[in-house]
Amino acid sequence: MHLTDGFDRTFKYLRLSVTDVCNFKCQYCLPDGYKACAGPRPLSLDELRRVATAFSELGLSKIRLTGGEPTVRKDFTEIAQTIAALPNVETLALTTNGYRLAERALEWKSSGINAINISLDSLSRGNFHHITGHDRRDEVMRGIDAAFDAGFEVIKINAVYLKGINDHEIDAYLDLAKDRALSIRFIELMETGDHASFFQNHYISAEVLKTKLANEGWAPVLKTSSAGPANDFIHPDYQGRFGLIAPYSKDFCKSCNRLRFSSLGKLHLCLFGEFGVPMRQLLQHDDQIPELKERIQKAVHGKTANHLLKQGKTGITSNLSLIGG
Repeated sequence: MHLTDGFDRTFKYLRLSVTDVCNFKCQYCLPDGYKACAGPRPLSLDELRRVATAFSELGLSKIRLTGGEPTVRKDFTEIAQTIAALPNVETLALTTNGYRLAERALEWKSSGINAINISLDSLSRGNFHHITGHDRRDEVMRGIDAAFDAGFEVIKINAVYLKGINDHEIDAYLDLAKDRALSIRFIELMETGDHASFFQNHYISAEVLKTKLANEGWAPVLKTSSAGPANDFIHPDYQGRFGLIAPYSKDFCKSCNRLRFSSLGKLHLCLFGEFGVPMRQLLQHDDQIPELKERIQKAVHGKTANHLLKQGKTGITSNLSLIGG
C-alpha cells in the first residue's frame, strides 16, 4: 500500500513527535527555554504505537522520533522498542540534542534505533553555549563517539546555518567528515512566528554553501525514495558526506515525502501549515486503527503543493519544538 497526495507524491517517512518539551534554549527556537502550559499530556505509549502501526500499514517504512527533545521522556527506550518491533518499520531514527547520548547510545541502539541525528550548532565550546544556552559541547562530542562505538548504521550531525554566528565554522565541520563516515548537514534558518527578527538578522541562503562545495570538488548524490529533505554531496578525499537542507530553494516541496504527527495527536501535512488535523480520538483502542488509516488517507490527499515561507507565511508554527521540527 502507498500513501499519496493529490500531486502524486508518495509518503514513506513519518516524523513522530513524542514531546514538545526541550531542555535546551536555542536562540532560533526556544531562547527563553521551554514554558509548560496547562493542557493535555503528550501521547501515551499505546497511542504512539497505534499511530506508528497505522502509518506503517499505509506504507511508511521510516519513522523518526522527534520532539522537543524526545529523550527527556522517561519511557523513551520503551517507546523505541515498541515501534521498532512493528513489522513494516525498516528504519527507526532519532533526532536528539545529544545531552544523554554518551551514556545511552548502546541502550538506544539495542532498542531498535538504527539511525541517529545529533544537533550540533557549533564546534566551539563558547559559541555552542551562546547558541543553546548550555555549556554541553564536550558532552555532545562524547556522545558522537559513543554512537560510533555503539554501531549505529547512520550518524548525522545537524547544524542550523546562522549568519554571523556559525557561518565561519564550515571548514571545521567539513573536517569532521574527513576520516569518519559522518554526514554533516547544514539547515537554512526558517522563520517562525515567535522569532521573525532573529530570522531577519541571521538568515543566509544555503546557495552560499552550495557554491563553496562545488568550488572544492564536492559532487551531488542522487536521493533515495525514503531519504529526508537534505541534498547530499560527496568528495573523493572524505569518508563522510555534506548535506544541505534548503526550504527556501526552488521546488523544495516538489519531492516532499514526509509527514508529521505531533505529541498531542495532530497530523501536520506541512511544518508551516495553517492547521493540524486532530486524530487523538482515534488512538484510544486498537480496533480504531482502520478508521485512523482512512482519516490519514483523506487528510493527505488534501495536502497543498508547497509552503509559503517566501511570502513570510509561517503558518501555526510558533517554534520548531511545537510540532517536531
